[in-house]
Amino acid sequence: MAVKITAIKQQQKRTDRYSVFVEGKYAFSLSETALLESKLASRQEMTAEQVKEFKKLSAEDKLYNQTLRWAAMRMRTKWEIKNYLERKKASPPLVEIILNKLSIIGLIDDEKFAKAFLADRQLLRPTSKRKLILELRKKHVTDEIIHKITGEVEAEDEQAALKTMIERKRRQAKYQDNLKLMQYLARQGFNYADIKNALEN
Repeated sequence: MAVKITAIKQQQKRTDRYSVFVEGKYAFSLSETALLESKLASRQEMTAEQVKEFKKLSAEDKLYNQTLRWAAMRMRTKWEIKNYLERKKASPPLVEIILNKLSIIGLIDDEKFAKAFLADRQLLRPTSKRKLILELRKKHVTDEIIHKITGEVEAEDEQAALKTMIERKRRQAKYQDNLKLMQYLARQGFNYADIKNALEN
């Protein structure tokens, strides 16, 4: 049996979404983009099966837009976004669809992420090359990308990071003790010879 779309209204709280009413009752909502793609219009007739399909599309569309907003807040790796979708109970095919959409618009780019991550660490929180590699691996960036990006870290950059870290930690009373400071720096991934040399100079 056919049913009719009786109204399509822009939502007040979420102005980027539109509520679709079927036979006078709210049936589902779609983002502006999804609505344009669907080509739905008032007075259009639909089957019950089509309404069911659009309700499924509505849920997927909501999840895509939630993920889009979350991914746009700051750069994230493909693995982080995949993890987010899995926590939201998205099906494996839907996960792939959303990841593909985000890749197309440039919100998933692990090499770009790694470059920004490296620049951020060097500027704000200098650390060793070894720790940078470990942190990127935790975010499941591929070894190929990691080696390409961290290969650009020169020995001078490593020494500068070590010097900066020593200067910062020396401001804390407990790190006036050379042994404690050396142990801390070793945990940050710097090698013993470089630490010893930096402290002596």
